[in-house]
Amino acid sequence: MKKLLFLLAITFCLSASAQKKVIDSKTTFAREVLQPYVDRGELPGAISIFYNNGVQETCCIGYANVETKRPIRLDNVFMQCSQTKGFCGVTIAKLVEEGKLSLDDPVSKYLPEFKELWVQDSDKDGIKTLHKAKNVLTVRMVLNHTGGFPFECSAKRSDVRGGGWSGGAPLRQVASIAAGSPIMFEPGTKDMYSNTGIDIGAAVVEVITGMKWEDYLKKEVLDPLGMKSTWFWPTDKQLKKQIEMYDVKEGQTAVYRLENGWEQRPYNDGHVFASAGAGLWTTANDQLKFYKMLMNLGMGDNGVRILKEETVKSILAQTTRPDNLGGYSLGLNAPKKDGENEWFGHGGAWGTNCMVNWHKKQLKLWVVQVNGSQPWNGPMGKAAEKFFSQTIDTSGIDAYTGRTK
Repeated sequence: MKKLLFLLAITFCLSASAQKKVIDSKTTFAREVLQPYVDRGELPGAISIFYNNGVQETCCIGYANVETKRPIRLDNVFMQCSQTKGFCGVTIAKLVEEGKLSLDDPVSKYLPEFKELWVQDSDKDGIKTLHKAKNVLTVRMVLNHTGGFPFECSAKRSDVRGGGWSGGAPLRQVASIAAGSPIMFEPGTKDMYSNTGIDIGAAVVEVITGMKWEDYLKKEVLDPLGMKSTWFWPTDKQLKKQIEMYDVKEGQTAVYRLENGWEQRPYNDGHVFASAGAGLWTTANDQLKFYKMLMNLGMGDNGVRILKEETVKSILAQTTRPDNLGGYSLGLNAPKKDGENEWFGHGGAWGTNCMVNWHKKQLKLWVVQVNGSQPWNGPMGKAAEKFFSQTIDTSGIDAYTGRTK
């Protein structure tokens, strides 16, 4: 018996430490493009990762804090903002996969307050003209921004410091207020980018699982992937090394920004609530684990499976919208028709972005914390083209360095 327990323990340790091998590309395409911007002070600091089927170029350039000359690092926390939406999409996808939810279920099946919705026809001289919604609001619609909800609901727009998001509100409260407020069009007929809709999806997850959405996310996604630095409330220790925010204008030196009105200091006290539309803090190291899981069709680089391949292919890697409304899946930008040259992923308000191609096992990750123009985007696109056009040799890459579950 003791021998069996010992073997099980060894297997578990090997499973937990299993990690896919990565070959350093030895290229500097991103650095060559970005160095002049850093030298001129236009770009405070950035992280770029290009990944192509086991070969990776990693570039950390500039500073997380320009004033103190603290270099930017892969383990520095930062606000990923709207990239949080993809995490909500994955939790919804898990429940669909388990047969606990259908994307075409009415939201009112789980949140009865959405049984009756009112569409705003006009708003003149402070008087709103409404009509009762004819279309049924579905889970699919709130996750792909076709539900008709505004960007944020009133629960997140009251702030004693002069307007903006003061840290949010509990997800169920956000959902209830959204249900009692006019929507902007008949559900499913148009698209309007909305944090509110994603938060409603997270509230549905709470009803089905009986858990707070953030706790379910941690249990089913963050912990299995080993994302120990990703959470809604970064620690004081983490914040001492955060990637600071800067206002940028082309041709000018970047200017330090203490905070943005939508996400204000202190970042980890009682005024901050988990939001599925935006709010997760992370590191480049952790974000890489999440997006490589999507790139690997549900399998983490540590060998832990989060979703089935078909689940990722069918409802995350390609659009769930009607044909006439462009591409968007469940909290992720996704193509109308999936193909070998198509990418899916998401960006965040302060310039972050990550896109993956599961057919070719390719990934582009970009981390900055800037507000304003980003003149390096075009040159960075060309740098990516150079990297991905290379002939690569992956013969030395094994599936994993350790045993997996």
